[in-house]
Amino acid sequence: MSENEALTLIKRGAEEVIVEAELAAKLAEGRPLRIKLGLDPTAPDLHLGHTVVVNKLRQFQDLGHQVMFLIGDFTAMIGDPSGKSTTRPPLTREEVLKNAETYERQVFKILDAEKTQVCFNSSWMHDKGAAFMIELASTYTVARMLERDDFSKRFEAQQPIAIHEFLYPLLQGYDSVEMRADVELGGRDQKFNLLVGRELQKHYGQKPQSIVMMPLLEGTDGVNKMSKSLNNYIGIDEPANEIFGKLMSISDKLMWSYLELLSFRPMTEINQWREAVQGGKNPRDVKIDLAKEIVTRFYDAKTAEQAHEDFISRFKRNEIPEDLIEQTIRTDQDEIQIANLLKQAGLVDSTSEAYRVIAQGGVKIDGEKISDKALMIKVGMTQVYQVGKRKFAKLAVVQGKPGHFTHRVGKPQSVTSKVGKSQPVQSKVRPQPVTSKVGKPQPVTSKVGKPQPVTSKVGKPQPVTSKAGKSQSVIASKAKQTRKK
Repeated sequence: MSENEALTLIKRGAEEVIVEAELAAKLAEGRPLRIKLGLDPTAPDLHLGHTVVVNKLRQFQDLGHQVMFLIGDFTAMIGDPSGKSTTRPPLTREEVLKNAETYERQVFKILDAEKTQVCFNSSWMHDKGAAFMIELASTYTVARMLERDDFSKRFEAQQPIAIHEFLYPLLQGYDSVEMRADVELGGRDQKFNLLVGRELQKHYGQKPQSIVMMPLLEGTDGVNKMSKSLNNYIGIDEPANEIFGKLMSISDKLMWSYLELLSFRPMTEINQWREAVQGGKNPRDVKIDLAKEIVTRFYDAKTAEQAHEDFISRFKRNEIPEDLIEQTIRTDQDEIQIANLLKQAGLVDSTSEAYRVIAQGGVKIDGEKISDKALMIKVGMTQVYQVGKRKFAKLAVVQGKPGHFTHRVGKPQSVTSKVGKSQPVQSKVRPQPVTSKVGKPQPVTSKVGKPQPVTSKVGKPQPVTSKAGKSQSVIASKAKQTRKK
């Protein structure tokens, strides 16, 4: 592989390279570069968000460079303040060592263990005394520390900043000195710490490391960064069926980000898939390929195929159409009540009907029956909703003007049920006037008394009904259309 091709691979998915010209010059030297990636074992399990930088480390490994995976067992007892509004509680030595054991095992599902140098920063930090800490602290001023975004925000808000938190970026930066790193990898939230490493290397007479910063992977909700605390994560130690199913649940838009950051497939192939989807290929088929690749990485190809078969069989048992069109429901809150969502989507005519159907066990989300009438659906969730036996909708909840319902892609489609008859998918693309309790269609009147047509993305005018006089598209199911006729 040429130097330009190697640089292109390294830059794939990267948010920023500091300094690209320096990195190109190092690659041109023709020697194996020393590539550093450090992770603090603050939790027992890794998720796909962590693997974004580990994947990048693997790419350097495949290019023939010396990869060094640093387990920050010493710094974990301080706690990285990056992106935090409060001081992190310190971990005990026992907690850190327990987590470190699982980290090492899990990263070798991605890295070649025989070609990976595993380091622990306690090996050089444990015996450093107070004199060293004072010398290290003298290399940076408080003013420079407050340039860091999270520190400055806390200072302005008069929130406490402990002195030991200032030590964290210095210690992380000093790791680069001990490891003589040519390149350090990290997430964008680590930029300040990574730059400190460059400065400390200069201070100790070394060439400054180049930096490759990766974006933070969005969780399955498509809104927040992947996090176990937000329950939007995919753990790499989860059962294969769970990993496969969660990957199949992400939105079509988020799928492309996952492919770029998590897949090892060439970008040329991914771009061909993108063009195929734009030309009418079902995004579901691309997600299946992605899910198989990820499950194979953490298990094996046979297990990935079994997970695929299990996923298909579960959908068939629940009679969920495989080619549903993804649609958008908007809310101006952080979440929307299930009854309101079903009404906006046109799966029910009223919230009272939604409550009744839920109580009867007739509502499912991703094939699972729900019973909580007060269930709140968070913004960013994309799920398949089923009401009764024949009404389906794949809905993405996003923030925006409430009551607005839009289609993302595609045209009305039909699917075949278990008995082989073609059934119309409830794709909500043929709006009907709302029927009142006495069964007569009611025209919609705006605040000034004139009917207001709304044009959908497919270009057809739709009558609108809203209790408060605001625009709100209402979709009736195919079955209701037949009964009205």
